[in-house]
Amino acid sequence: MADRATAMSDSVFAGCLPALMTPCTAPGEPDLDVLAKTGAEGAGMRGVVYCGSMGEWPLLADEARCMGVEALVAASVPVVVGTGAVNTRRAAALAAHARRAGADGLMIIPRVLSRTRSPAAQRAHFAAVLAAAEGLPAVIYNSPYYGFETKAELFFDLASEFDNLVGFKEFGGAAALSYAAEHITAADPNLHLVVGVDTQVVHGLVSCGARGVITGIGNALPAETLRLVELCREARAGSAQAMRLAKELDEALSVLARFDEGPDLVLCFRRLMVLEGCADYARPMLASDALSASQRAFIDGAWQRFRRWWDCWPGRSSS
Repeated sequence: MADRATAMSDSVFAGCLPALMTPCTAPGEPDLDVLAKTGAEGAGMRGVVYCGSMGEWPLLADEARCMGVEALVAASVPVVVGTGAVNTRRAAALAAHARRAGADGLMIIPRVLSRTRSPAAQRAHFAAVLAAAEGLPAVIYNSPYYGFETKAELFFDLASEFDNLVGFKEFGGAAALSYAAEHITAADPNLHLVVGVDTQVVHGLVSCGARGVITGIGNALPAETLRLVELCREARAGSAQAMRLAKELDEALSVLARFDEGPDLVLCFRRLMVLEGCADYARPMLASDALSASQRAFIDGAWQRFRRWWDCWPGRSSS
C-alpha cells in the first residue's frame, strides 16, 4: 500500500480541480470526445474530477462512467474519480477500475439509499472502496446532501488502516470546513483539506488552511477561479492586499458561485458554459431537465454584470 507522505508529495488534491460535467450528444449519450477535449484544455487547472455530482453520476451507467475516465486518462489528463454508486459493491468496482485505468485519485462518496446514517455501515463502505483502490490516493467527500457527516473519529479510524486516505473534501459551509480543519487536517502535513463548494473558497483556503479546491464554477470561469485561489494563497501567506482583492473577487462572484449550493447547479453551470462559448455543454442529460425562463434570464444577467466588472477590475492580473 502506498505511503501517505509519498502520495502527498505530488498530490493532485493540492491544486484547483474542476468537477467536470458530462457533455451529451443529441440522443443524450455522453460525448467522450468533448469530455476529453475539455479535460485536456485544462486552462491551468491541476486536473479534473469525474464523475461526481457535477457529472450527474446517478444518470449514467457505470460502464459509461468508466469509459469517461479512460478517455480522460488517454488524453493525459490527471483525473480524480468519483465513486458515487447505489451500493458498496459498485462503488468498490469503480474504485478498482480507476486504479487499473491509471487515474490519479479517488473522491469517495458515502453509502447512499440504505443505512446511510449508520457509522458502522459507512465505515465498512469506505473501507471496501479504499481497499479496492489498492493505494490510489483518496479523499472522503463530506456533504449534507448525502445524509452522512464523517467526523474525526471515523476518519482517523480509517486512516490508521489505509495509507491511501490522504484527505477530506468538505462541501458543507463555513462551520463544517472549520470543524474539518480543527479536528482532522490541521495537525498533519500529510493530510489535505479540500474546499468542495464555490462559496467557501476564501474561508477554506485562508482561514482553514485548505490546500486544494474542487470547483463547479471553475468549468465556466477557470481564469477567474484560479485568480481567486492565487489571491487566497497569497493572503494566507500574509498579504493584506491579496486578502482585500480576494474578498472583492469573492463578492463579485458570489451570485454565480451560489449556484453550486442548489439543486440546479449542473443546469446553471451548463448555461454559464454556453455563455462562455462552450456550446457542447448546452444539452442536459435528461431532456426534461431545464431551467425556467426566469432562471435563465437571471443567470444571463448575473453573468453579464460579472463580465463587465471583471473587465474593469484592476486585480484580475497578478502583474
